[in-house]
Amino acid sequence: MVRGDLFWGLQGALDRRGLGPVAGVDEAGRGACAGPLVVAACVLRPGDAARLPELTDSKVLTAKARDRVYDRIVKRAVDYAVIVIPAAEVDLFGIHVMNLEGMRRAVSALRDTPGYVLTDGFRVSGLPAPSVPVIKGDKAVACVAAASVLAKVTRDRIMGDLHDVHPHYGFDVHKGYSTTDHSAALHTHGPSPVHRWSYANVATAAAAHRVRPPHPVVLTVAALENPSVPIRALGPYVGNNERSAAGVAAESRGGARIS
Repeated sequence: MVRGDLFWGLQGALDRRGLGPVAGVDEAGRGACAGPLVVAACVLRPGDAARLPELTDSKVLTAKARDRVYDRIVKRAVDYAVIVIPAAEVDLFGIHVMNLEGMRRAVSALRDTPGYVLTDGFRVSGLPAPSVPVIKGDKAVACVAAASVLAKVTRDRIMGDLHDVHPHYGFDVHKGYSTTDHSAALHTHGPSPVHRWSYANVATAAAAHRVRPPHPVVLTVAALENPSVPIRALGPYVGNNERSAAGVAAESRGGARIS
């Protein structure tokens, strides 16, 4: 695993050794309790980092800067693909499983198979090319940073559209993350169909409002271990937890965001 305090030249080094084209992969929405998980893959030309001076981790850019960089990436990228995974799929298989699956789908959706894949922090099996995880890759590698911008801007726009359909929750502001205002809206209105019903705070709100999930739900480890969630109140859709679905230890970065 490559450390993220590396230089932006990692992609160029792989290209010079004939291991390109190099695809970067990143996601947006992993920690949200509503809305989709969005995963992007992006291939840039060697030297594009210098031609995209604002390019960095999407989370440290302002919304206007992200939109500006997004447009430049779309125009300049050799290839890119953006995959949208709805909340229902996250609820069925677990966030960790779908995060890795989303990375596989994004790389497979590229027009041409890359020579090498750089992922942001996660080791991903089943990719069509050799890969290496880069810790803080969205700050260290141009193509990963570009993927992070593509994923983040796409997801933010989706959350704006979902706000028009479900205006009570403020999706246009918090983008589905568990802020104080979002938690208050969940408490008042209960969850919407686009919430992640497998997350503990959403499951708690559903139980309080005596509503059942609109799709099959596989509760995460954190939700199952939270004693405030009356599991049986969620009805027959409740299935096995993420530990068995994902085949990973409970301390993985997946799971609930408990307000």
